[in-house]
Amino acid sequence: MAEEKDRREAAIDRLKNKRAFTQDLVAYVVVNAFLVFVWAMSGRGYFWPAWVMGAWGIGLVMHGWTAFVQQPITEEEIQREMSRHQHSVE
Repeated sequence: MAEEKDRREAAIDRLKNKRAFTQDLVAYVVVNAFLVFVWAMSGRGYFWPAWVMGAWGIGLVMHGWTAFVQQPITEEEIQREMSRHQHSVE
């Protein structure tokens, strides 16, 4: 029963993370579209919005990795790490 509850909570956390990524992606598109608009209306010279797009994009890619690629920690990994740590302390 406790294992099922843990799996459910982990699934809920993953779904929340995916939804948060979607919100971040929408904010990225809206804000950067506005910045490109401001750039275009102000004479178009040096494309300064690229700095914001690039820096924010790095964070967005990292969030996407966490939300969609990174696998949850398994009990096997926990036991292996505990075993490794125990051997290094002895």
